[in-house]
Amino acid sequence: MAFPSDRTRRLRRTAGLRALARETSLTPGDLIQPAFVREGITAPVPIASMVHQQQETVESLTDAVDDAIDSGCAAVILFGLPEEKDASGSQAWDEDGIVQRALRSLRRNCGNECVLIADCCLDEYTDHGHCGVLRDDGSVDNDATIEVYGRIAVSQAAAGADIIAPSGMMDGQVAAIRRALDEGGFHDTAILAYSAKYASVMYGPFRDAADCAPQFGDRRSYQMDVANQREGVHRARLDVAEGADMVMVKPALTALDVVTRVRDAVDVPVGAFCVSGEHAMLHAAAAENAFEERAAVLEALTAIRRAGADLVITYDARRAARWLLEDLNRV
Repeated sequence: MAFPSDRTRRLRRTAGLRALARETSLTPGDLIQPAFVREGITAPVPIASMVHQQQETVESLTDAVDDAIDSGCAAVILFGLPEEKDASGSQAWDEDGIVQRALRSLRRNCGNECVLIADCCLDEYTDHGHCGVLRDDGSVDNDATIEVYGRIAVSQAAAGADIIAPSGMMDGQVAAIRRALDEGGFHDTAILAYSAKYASVMYGPFRDAADCAPQFGDRRSYQMDVANQREGVHRARLDVAEGADMVMVKPALTALDVVTRVRDAVDVPVGAFCVSGEHAMLHAAAAENAFEERAAVLEALTAIRRAGADLVITYDARRAARWLLEDLNRV
């Protein structure tokens, strides 16, 4: 007796049939590689809490980005670690800041072969570790902060960034950055908004890597409550209305429902960030032989794509891209 389900079962019989019927694809061009560039070091420094990751010098960053290009990754997103920090985070918009120097170097080296994304925030540059300008009572001054974000964005665009990615979750940040870029003549510089960024425990290894943990309090007053889904959709729509060219959900694996809802709600590309804690969990479990590392990473990234993400920011981008190319070459 034949049952209706037999039709799908027949399409699972061989690898070729499974590939033919596959609903979701994962390719190197879907992946974005994060990179940390640190001032004041003479050689790359491994990041203990993030396997396979390191803080780069401006010079070693070139090799890392060349590898990302050769692997077929869509883009690289840069995070900077300045040698000196202050209360205002002034190195974030300094013409000779670490990210600005790195952007100019990469643009000279790779031309337009690689899309360069610059994280636009203050937490890596302030001595207090918060994402904005502080009032006397220690709270973040939203309006003063978004004006600073505009200055940072213009300096990053002038240094060669294709895309500015504001991650501070300030109200009106996209509109302020779009206005500053347009007034500065950078009409073609795009904005990737961290629209649904949750106050998640999953950022711990990143805060070690970028030396940006808050020195007091937390970021719950400006990052989103992890219990909220509708708010993420609302924020994404607001950012698109303010001029965002792309939006992002962060974290990815613990917010797959939000990725799907945001994908359905907006008509711009949607990114999702598989963050440092999610990266660490996958690799820690693989190290304990809970599963095979390569298979687990590719399954996790496929799940993020299946949820609706057009682009996935992942610390495994270069490695996953090479694995995907190896699989393709076997066919």
